[in-house]
Amino acid sequence: MCGLAGFWSTRATEDALAIATGMASRLAHRGPDDEGCWVDVDAGIALAHRRLSIVDLSPMGHQPMMSSTGRFLIAFNGEIYNHRELRRELARDACFVTHDVRLDATLRGQSDTEVMLAAIETWGLRRALDRFVGMFAFALWDRGERELSLVRDRLGVKPLYYGWTGGTLLFGSELKALAAHPDFDATINRDAVALLLRYAYIPAPHSIYARIHKVMPGTMLRVRAPHPAAVSTVTYWSADDISAHGLAHPFTGSPEEAASDVERLLRDAVGLRMIADVPIGAFLSGGIDSSTVTALMQAQSTRPVQTFTIGSFDRDCDEASAARAVAHHLGTDHTELYVSPQDAVDAIPQMPSIYDEPFADPSQVPTYLLARLTRQHVTVALSGDGGDELFAGYNRHVWGPRIWSALQRLPNSIRAGSAQGLAAISPQAWTTAFEMVEGFLPARWRHRAAGDKLHKLARILSASTAEQFYALLASRWHNPTEAMLDAIEPAPGVTAPATFHDLANRMLYLDLVTYLPDDILVKVDRATMACGLEAREPLLDHRLVEFAWRLPMRIKLGRGESKWPLRQVLYKLVPKQLVERAKSGFGVPIGAWLRGPLRPWAEELLSARRLAADGFFNPGVIQQKWSDHVSARTNCQDELWAVLMFQAWLAARDLRPATVAGSTLPTGETAFACSVQ
Repeated sequence: MCGLAGFWSTRATEDALAIATGMASRLAHRGPDDEGCWVDVDAGIALAHRRLSIVDLSPMGHQPMMSSTGRFLIAFNGEIYNHRELRRELARDACFVTHDVRLDATLRGQSDTEVMLAAIETWGLRRALDRFVGMFAFALWDRGERELSLVRDRLGVKPLYYGWTGGTLLFGSELKALAAHPDFDATINRDAVALLLRYAYIPAPHSIYARIHKVMPGTMLRVRAPHPAAVSTVTYWSADDISAHGLAHPFTGSPEEAASDVERLLRDAVGLRMIADVPIGAFLSGGIDSSTVTALMQAQSTRPVQTFTIGSFDRDCDEASAARAVAHHLGTDHTELYVSPQDAVDAIPQMPSIYDEPFADPSQVPTYLLARLTRQHVTVALSGDGGDELFAGYNRHVWGPRIWSALQRLPNSIRAGSAQGLAAISPQAWTTAFEMVEGFLPARWRHRAAGDKLHKLARILSASTAEQFYALLASRWHNPTEAMLDAIEPAPGVTAPATFHDLANRMLYLDLVTYLPDDILVKVDRATMACGLEAREPLLDHRLVEFAWRLPMRIKLGRGESKWPLRQVLYKLVPKQLVERAKSGFGVPIGAWLRGPLRPWAEELLSARRLAADGFFNPGVIQQKWSDHVSARTNCQDELWAVLMFQAWLAARDLRPATVAGSTLPTGETAFACSVQ
């Protein structure tokens, strides 16, 4: 796990080495163990790298790395988990021949980077990518062809930005590295801000900067010259193709056979991700996904796996007790830390720097705190990310199709009346009512913040198409342009294939190609990398993803339970009663904090004077949202948090005051629950 940066210019730059070194220095948190730069002044290209040593801690893993023939240079971020298998394949004969050059098959070091280069030399880039099992983003310079390839992994686990400013192509793992180049154009993309308000993140290929884009997952850009017209895009792995193939060729075995195949694939994925030359552990919340990953880790380990949880002093929000019970049953070496809300409040000023562009998923705060705790003990941590997107684990996957089916049968007048009735009662009142009868409800009907969910239901009653229904479910701000000045919300970058006739699969597909790479994986990558911690996601092994798309929804939601196949794998190793509870994820009381300890900070950023001076948001609309929220008339935390994260990012970029200094918590405030599902 590392960070890369570089540029390719139409003009020779004598200070190219100094510029590349400066770009790499912005990524020191991603790679605290080593740094390197390679420059070809005549060609105008520079590659820079910061290394977090995970596999082969020796200098043999130094990057940028040159292939044995001297043809290729690579700057690589990520891990190729099957590099040992590929190494054996490459060394099957005493030597091999590629590009009419005879190569010694005995590789000098033990790094996966060296294996990547040998594979590319042997099979070519396109065929080598098909063989790689891992997470990766890399820049590959072909010295013979004078061609640059920018490549991102299949699911988008690792980030990669690129863009042109004048006659210079910039690229790197994070925007802050690109911004260190003297030609960087910092013009803000106003339309991307509208996307931020709707989704709480900026979906690929957009970025917060007008001239910078994100490489899409499963694609490589082949650049023949530092100009947009000299770029071709190759999709080497397509979620469209994988999902269409899976639906056209569904698994025909029994549910029990499906669960057995899931266990086999996931056990192998976990085992591969346990390979490291540094201490390794796991995030554990006590939920289905993280518990399954941890259980399969412990089953393949000769010593107790180190597991990590952050908990809450509030029993209604606490997940640490569930994680503790799972850890005790599995016999892991468990570490838990109870964090006060003040710890979270103190971390908020770091969010603009950590997340690099405005990012407004409130669980970004506890994710960072969990990563910080974990890094004190290990360098690599496995997580349960991806289980919900593969096996229909979100509430919308279970309830969405039922609600949509019912809505289609209702006249518009009844929909409108129902929406008005639901919205007439405040979210707080609805939540209180549900809490009073919670003990009499089945576990799957128990949800935190029930009132907020009912108000979301009121909003989606207006949906007229399946796409609109999903968009409303996924939206934080349902009409973001009303809050902005001079912005047009771009159309969605991806849509579900027309062959998807059922809503559940449409939602799973859109979650896989939007919410997962642009929210969940961004959140985890930036939070862990800020601490020099590598996160690995076994559930996102592409072989498991491809198999999951072959599973009919009746198996994924078997017997009325979400993630049925995963549950069957887990129940073999952990008693059902230890993990059977309502899904909660990260419990972060942002709404309450905005009315309390964060209020001075928020009021500074949302003042009418400041909003007018910045020129992005309509002060009247934002001020009304703020008034409604602080008076508890409505819960506007999602809308306000997106605006606040942009304003805080803008303030940090412009070096203006935007801190929570002086914010304190009243005596008796409780901590939040922090976990990884």
